[in-house]
Amino acid sequence: MDLKSILNKLKNNETDMETAESQIRSMGYVPVTDIAKVDIFRKHRTGIMEAILAEGKEPADVVEIAKAQVAATGRVLITRLGAGHREMLASSFRPDELEWDLHSTSAVVHNGTPAPRTGGMVAIITAGTADIDAAEEARMVASEMGCDTIAIYDVGVAGFHRLIGEMQKLKEKKPDSIVVAAGREGTLPTVVSGLVDVPVIGLPVSTGYGAGAKGEAALLSMLQSCSVLSVVNIDAGFVAGSFAARIANKVAEARNMEQNIIG
Repeated sequence: MDLKSILNKLKNNETDMETAESQIRSMGYVPVTDIAKVDIFRKHRTGIMEAILAEGKEPADVVEIAKAQVAATGRVLITRLGAGHREMLASSFRPDELEWDLHSTSAVVHNGTPAPRTGGMVAIITAGTADIDAAEEARMVASEMGCDTIAIYDVGVAGFHRLIGEMQKLKEKKPDSIVVAAGREGTLPTVVSGLVDVPVIGLPVSTGYGAGAKGEAALLSMLQSCSVLSVVNIDAGFVAGSFAARIANKVAEARNMEQNIIG
């Protein structure tokens, strides 16, 4: 069904406004030459914005897709950037149009349109510094979905006292959900989940070596957790950040409703 048919049905009272809106949102996409179709209504449909996975794409194609997305929605997140992608982005957009993560493996391109703010709060924790890239991907996703974020890095169980020293931060910021990234044996999410009263998402990372390398041991360890947590796929920072932000945004929505009722 095309847009004209939907609008004609609405005009002739053959459908209602809610149904027409749903149909229009489900069909919205922007073609980018013959390489991609940008889903510009994904955020309206699911609460999760369209993002560009740079891995496997030519740098020039990533730039073209980014331009189309920015023209349609004002902002776009790009993940899994390689050196060639970073160079092409830096030469194709002004510095004030780019926001990079800590190691420049993810980036946001925008035209000055600010990311929305929902009032949700997501904490991102890593076991080691080798887990930061996956964690930063999750952090940027949560931020683009409207959440404030707090990062606590390099507090793995090999030096458990480091985490204990950071717990005050979590108490002060009161996150609505927490992403915990860990490689090797993947113990940290289980520990954190046993200390806090908010949902924890375990993010296994493909760091480490030997038996159970490439994140496999971390994934299995998190799935076998004694404390309650959800677990995403290995290196799936985008999924972890999206899931955490969805939780935080729903909590923020409920919090705002409660305040309005009281007020």
